[in-house]
Amino acid sequence: MATNDSPTSGVGNGFHDEDLGSPTKPEPPLPDAPQSATEGVPKAVDEVIYSDIGVNTLLTRLKQSIASARDFAAFLKKRSSLEEDQAQGLKKLCKSTHDGLRRPDGRQGTYGRQFDELTRMHERMADNGMQFALSLHQMHEDLNELANNMERGRKNWKQTGLNAEKRASDAEASMEKAKSKYESLAETYDRARTGDKSSGRAFGIKGPKSAAQHEEDLQRKVQAADADYKSKVEAAQSQRQELLNSSRPQAVRALQELITECDCALTLQLQKFASFNEKLLLGNGIIVSPLKNESNGQRSMRDVVYDIDNEKDLHHYISSYAPKIPPRNQGIEYKPHPSLAPKQQVPQITNKALPPQQPQSSSQPPASFPMQPAVQPSSQPGSANNRQSFAQQQNFSPQSYQPPPPDQGFHSSPQDRFTNGPPPIQSFAPQPPYAGNPQSASPYTHQQTGVTYSSDHLPPVKPVFGVSLDDLFNRDGTAVPMVVYQCIQAVELFGLEVEGIYRMSGNSNHIAKLKSKFDHDSSRVDFRNPESFYHDVNSVAGLLKLFFRDLPDPLLTRTNYSRFIEAAQIDDDIVRRDSLHAIINELPDPNYATLRALILHLHRVSERSAVNRMSSSNLALCFAPTVLGSHSGAISDSGYQARVVDTILQNTFQIFDED
Repeated sequence: MATNDSPTSGVGNGFHDEDLGSPTKPEPPLPDAPQSATEGVPKAVDEVIYSDIGVNTLLTRLKQSIASARDFAAFLKKRSSLEEDQAQGLKKLCKSTHDGLRRPDGRQGTYGRQFDELTRMHERMADNGMQFALSLHQMHEDLNELANNMERGRKNWKQTGLNAEKRASDAEASMEKAKSKYESLAETYDRARTGDKSSGRAFGIKGPKSAAQHEEDLQRKVQAADADYKSKVEAAQSQRQELLNSSRPQAVRALQELITECDCALTLQLQKFASFNEKLLLGNGIIVSPLKNESNGQRSMRDVVYDIDNEKDLHHYISSYAPKIPPRNQGIEYKPHPSLAPKQQVPQITNKALPPQQPQSSSQPPASFPMQPAVQPSSQPGSANNRQSFAQQQNFSPQSYQPPPPDQGFHSSPQDRFTNGPPPIQSFAPQPPYAGNPQSASPYTHQQTGVTYSSDHLPPVKPVFGVSLDDLFNRDGTAVPMVVYQCIQAVELFGLEVEGIYRMSGNSNHIAKLKSKFDHDSSRVDFRNPESFYHDVNSVAGLLKLFFRDLPDPLLTRTNYSRFIEAAQIDDDIVRRDSLHAIINELPDPNYATLRALILHLHRVSERSAVNRMSSSNLALCFAPTVLGSHSGAISDSGYQARVVDTILQNTFQIFDED
C-alpha cells in the first residue's frame, strides 16, 4: 500500500508539471497517528496499533482474552460441580450418621452428644461448601455472558475496521493501475514527439496515420490517462485520510476498550475466586476452631472431642440395668427332709468348713462330670442344631451344585455364617414356616381370617410383584429390592455356566410358587440353597424378568423412553455412551441402584459367554423389552431398545463403578 512519500507519487507529479504544464496542488502530509493517542503509551505500541497491521493485531489479542475468559469459566463450572458433589455427599453422610446415633445399638451418653455436635459442624461446613459452589457457578455464568458480549463486539469491529482498511487498499490499488497506464502512454507519447522510430507505425481506419496525427492521438490519450490517474490519486488520498483520521482510530479505540473490559472482568473474577476460597477456608476454620473473643458460646472441634468421658458413659450404661437385677438368694444350705433325718444328733457343717467364696448350686454337676454344651430344643427355629441338621440334609449332585465360598456358604454355627456374608443375610435364614426343607414346610394359617394356605401358595402379606420401586424402597428400606438381590445371587452361584440362561424359559409352576413366597414375605426366602428354588435356576431367571415386567413403571421409566431411543440412534459409540450415561444419572435413586445391580450382574454373565452362550447382544435382546417396557413405543423401536441395553453392557464400568 502506497504512502504519502512513495517514489511512485513523485514520478507522476514531476512528469505532469514539466511536460503537460497542468498545475497540481502539493499533497498535505498524512498524519502517522491521531492526536488523541493516549499519553504515556510506549511509542512502539502506537506505531503498531495505528499502522496497517494494527486492527488485525488488536483483533487477535481480543480473541486471546475471550478464549482465556472461556477457559476460566469452564474451570469454575467444573470446580463448582466438584464442590457441590462434595457438599451433598457430606450432608448425606451427616444425615446417615445422625440416624445411626439414634439407634439403640450405638453408644450414648457423652459420646453420642459430642459426636452429634461433631456431625453438625460438618453440616455447617457442607453449607459453606454449597454456598461456595453456588458462587462459582454464578461467576461461570457471568464470564460466559462476558465472553459472548466480547465476541459480538469483536465481530462487529472486525467487519467495520477491516472494511475501512480494504476500501483504502482498493483505492490505492486502483491508483497504481491508473499510474501504470498513465506512465506507459506518456513514454509512448514522448518517443513519438521526439521522432523515435521505435514507437512503431500507427494505422487508422483509412490507412497509415501521419506522425502529426499519431502524436495528436497519443497526446489525447495521455491527457485522459493523466486525468484518470489524478482522480484516482485524490480518491486514494481521501480514503487514506479518512482511514487514518477516523476509521482506524475509532476501530483501534473500540478494540482496546473491549480488550480492557474483558481483561479487567477476568481479573476481577480471579480476585473474587481468591476471595471466595479464603472465605471458605476461614469459615471452615472458624467452625473447627472458633476465635476465643468471638466464639459466641461455640466450642472448637478439639474441645468437643475432649469432652467425651468414657468412664462416665460406661458407668451410666451399667447403672441403667440396676432395676433389672434379679433378687438375691438368702443363702445356700442343706436341709434334709424330716422323714429322712437321722435320730442321733448329727453335727452340722458350718459355713466355716466350706472353702471360702466357693458356693455351689444344687443344679451344678460335680466336677468329675465332663461339661457338655447346652442343647436347645429341636422345636426352636433358627437354632444351631436345626441349621446343622438342615445342612446335613442337603443332597446335591456335583453337577448341579458347587459349594459356595466361605463367605457365602452355609455353616453350622451362626458366628461363622454371618462373619463375612453378604449384607443382612441373617434375615434370609430359614424361619417358620420355612424351617428345614422348604418343600416340606408346614401350612400357613392367617391369624385374622383363619384361612389355611399351603406352603407353595401363601397370601400376599407384603407384596413385591406389581409394586413400584419407590414404594418398595419406602416400605423395606432397601434400594435394591430383595427379590432382585436373591435372584442375582442364585444365578451367580448356580447359573453362570448354564447354557442359555435368561433365554431358556423356566417352569411356570415353579415361577408361580416362588412369586407367591416373595409376595408373602421376601425376607424369609434364601436362594443360596438350591432346594428353595427347586434346583431350577432357569425359573429364578424367569422370576427376575417377571418382576421387571410387572413394575407399574419400567425400570428405565416411561418419561425417559423417547430420550433413550434418540440416544440409541446416534452412530458414534462415544457420543451414544455419554448420552445414555447422562440419562441414567437422572433416574430416581431406587431405579438407578436397581439398574446398577442388574447391569453389573449381566456383565458377569456375559463374561462367561464362552460357556453359557449369552453375549451382551443376546442379553440385550432378552432384557430390552423388560427394562424399557414392551409397549413403550413402535415396533420399529425394538432394535433401538436392544441397542440401548447392549451399549450399557459394553460400557458397564464407564457408566457404573464396580465398588
